[in-house]
Amino acid sequence: MKTSPDTAIRLRLRDLAQLFNSLDPSPFVDRDLDADAEEFITSWARELPAGRELELVIELAQPSPPERLAGVEDAVRRYFATRADIKQLEFRQLMRRGRLSLGVGSLFLALCLFLVGLVTKANFGEAGTILTEGLTICGWVAMWRPLEIYLFDWWPLAEERRRLDRLARIRVRILPLATLPSFPPAGELGPEETTEAA
Repeated sequence: MKTSPDTAIRLRLRDLAQLFNSLDPSPFVDRDLDADAEEFITSWARELPAGRELELVIELAQPSPPERLAGVEDAVRRYFATRADIKQLEFRQLMRRGRLSLGVGSLFLALCLFLVGLVTKANFGEAGTILTEGLTICGWVAMWRPLEIYLFDWWPLAEERRRLDRLARIRVRILPLATLPSFPPAGELGPEETTEAA
């Protein structure tokens, strides 16, 4: 299947070793990606159209041994699949924290409302009004954290996991730099052009 040009991420490197973290002691294809290369790939993935498969085109200035080239796609996919699993774990932990917060908040709110009922029946006058208002506010403030989790906090994690899942299926093509057209002038790079990763 041919990848559409508007879903290609072009990465220019001096040699293939730049793609991976040089401090990682794992075998070459099992290494983590270099932080700069990862940031470059993920930032382009945010910009490219959703719902389409991606392709990573690596343009090498120096040739690499064929045995290294053969495992690059698997290494890149494995890295992003691992990151997606970690993001899914973070999502589950957030939901677990949300359930715990909701349970604690609900019990505290019920206690506050129960105390409001007792204070209202006791008829403490102006002081009772202030106390009931304070208890009501405290009870609803306790619900702030679970509501924040369930209404807002899960979105970024879910979106990031979808992006990493997409990158875990990315196709990788490696080309020699000499076969590629020259770069456009600075400031005119787009999703279809090449940018060099440090």
